[in-house]
Amino acid sequence: MRVAIAEDSVLLREGMARLLADGGIETVAAVGDGPALVAAVAEHAPDLAIVDVRMPPTHTDEGLRAAIEVRARRPGFPILVLSQYVEERYATDLLGGGAAAVGYLLKERVADVSDFLDAVRRVAAGGTVIDPDVVVQLLSRRRAGLDALSVRERQVLSLMAEGRSNAAIASGLVVSEGAVEKHITAIFVKLGLDPAPDAHRRVLAVLAYLGRR
Repeated sequence: MRVAIAEDSVLLREGMARLLADGGIETVAAVGDGPALVAAVAEHAPDLAIVDVRMPPTHTDEGLRAAIEVRARRPGFPILVLSQYVEERYATDLLGGGAAAVGYLLKERVADVSDFLDAVRRVAAGGTVIDPDVVVQLLSRRRAGLDALSVRERQVLSLMAEGRSNAAIASGLVVSEGAVEKHITAIFVKLGLDPAPDAHRRVLAVLAYLGRR
């Protein structure tokens, strides 16, 4: 397996390369910012990229944006994102492009070498690896949102889970499609689903509902 690493800390970057090498994984590029990652993937065509969320110049979400750009250029390209803290929005943004071949881990997990290498291999093979702490936060927020739904919003979400279109939901509840759209928007807000393609938010809302049943 051939991997590209994007991490602005030289120590961590070199440390990960060493761990990967010990596991029989070759690092073909090790860079310190988002644009360099995009260029490295284009030049070396690795099997996977390991990316720090926060990199220069602002140390906010440059790494994540670079990862999303790489996925846009090469749909399905395996990305394993590392973050210092649990940042739900970043996980949601990353998963918004599709959950296959995606990983989101806290940096502290790198210390468990066997689990880290397993995550790298699983993502490279097309799997999904989400840090347990991120999962807990995502689920707790969604559960709180479900509790806040009105009776009508629950009815709409239930019909969404059956795969019905807005028109079918409107017909079933004997309301206008405009009313259904307003209920769905309210559901997205209460579940904390940030702006994204409605199809994606619809899936996440249904998953939250089904997970609660």
